[in-house]
Amino acid sequence: MNKPRGRVTLPSEEGFVQETKEMMQRWGADAVRDSDGTKLDAEIKSLDAKIYTAYFPTRGHNEFIEQHMEECPQIYLLSDFTLARADELVIDLLQAYYREQLDVDYIHDPKRYWQVFDRTSGELVPVENWQVREQDNRVVILQAAPWHEYTVSFLAYIKWDPVQMYNHITNSWGDKPHEIPFDVKQPHSNAFIYDTMKQWLQDNPEVDVVRFTTFFYQFSLVFNQYGKEKFVDWFGYGASVSVAMIEDFRKTKGYALTAEDFVDQGYYNSSFRVPANSYLEYVDFVSAFVSVETKRLVDLVHQSGKEAIMFLGDQWIGVEPYGPYFESAGLDAVVGSVGDGTTLRMISDIPHVKYTEGRFLPYFFPDVFYDGNDPAVEARNNWITARRAILRKPIDRMGYGGYLSLAYQFPSFVDYVEKSRMSSGIFMGISLRPGPIQA
Repeated sequence: MNKPRGRVTLPSEEGFVQETKEMMQRWGADAVRDSDGTKLDAEIKSLDAKIYTAYFPTRGHNEFIEQHMEECPQIYLLSDFTLARADELVIDLLQAYYREQLDVDYIHDPKRYWQVFDRTSGELVPVENWQVREQDNRVVILQAAPWHEYTVSFLAYIKWDPVQMYNHITNSWGDKPHEIPFDVKQPHSNAFIYDTMKQWLQDNPEVDVVRFTTFFYQFSLVFNQYGKEKFVDWFGYGASVSVAMIEDFRKTKGYALTAEDFVDQGYYNSSFRVPANSYLEYVDFVSAFVSVETKRLVDLVHQSGKEAIMFLGDQWIGVEPYGPYFESAGLDAVVGSVGDGTTLRMISDIPHVKYTEGRFLPYFFPDVFYDGNDPAVEARNNWITARRAILRKPIDRMGYGGYLSLAYQFPSFVDYVEKSRMSSGIFMGISLRPGPIQA
């Protein structure tokens, strides 16, 4: 007897058709998706299921951006706090950063857009008292006060998408090309993004749901010299900075932002800090801009007869669902990663969409699915922390992401999801939310 199907999204990949059909039956899936690093072949797309395809508006086109590297996204970074032992101090800008991710911006005048601070006294160092050594990414500070600490706040280009970088390192993708991001604020990139979307929609008629991952600006995610996360702020607007953006802000608001408005003494405007009014105005300015650009993409999707959904993460800056401009984007749904009950409610409470969807953990990546480990343990903990929130305010759909072929090698995990999750009734679409739910 066939099990009922509905409201479950299953990841799949090339050459995995029979196993995908089996898993759709066992888990009651009615939709199939790809993931970062996987593709759905024609056989998978011909299955009796809705087809979700991840779409990356601002990465995955190195052949374009390599011709316009000046249009990579930018970010203000702070050098290490460095102690002066004499009246001349040399600071290595990238000493604590991953050089495969970042390049220092020398295109725009450092004397105009950078700042050097005496952090001991809190004083801004005059521009005539420091020099840039572009050849080795260093700043030389003259007339430094011995035993004072100094920093340099500088602009850098992000030349490796940080999410693809994380996935690349986690999955040991080896010589797979580093995906270079590009900035919708820039003229060539802006035209390319929309022309490419139009062509993609024509070339992929079998796709039912375009899953934007996400739109234009990555949350703050910067890696240290060892390729490990240096600082992460899921709400951070640091990577939305560009000279074009801050100059437009100056013209609109009538005052100029500085490097310190973004590096914030090294706190980078963490959500645990009380934001300055200038920073709040910048956030609103970027959000208004992003909402307009997002609506243009969503309209293209709707004109092609497809649904447009957004992943709650990655390049989600400016399209936060509880922001003042989110409704105007016209998205059909939001899908997010379920870390616990708090994040589940953050997803299920989202207004102005037709449905919400949760991606449960673990992600089917080798950092969890490896010999000797039991992925069902993380799956069990994830489910326990989320289920009370589901009962209080259910999401409309559920699913997983990653490499299905990897998860398939762990029968105990597959059995656990099938028996515990499916028997709850929630995974099978018998949720507390009344009425029909679109896939």
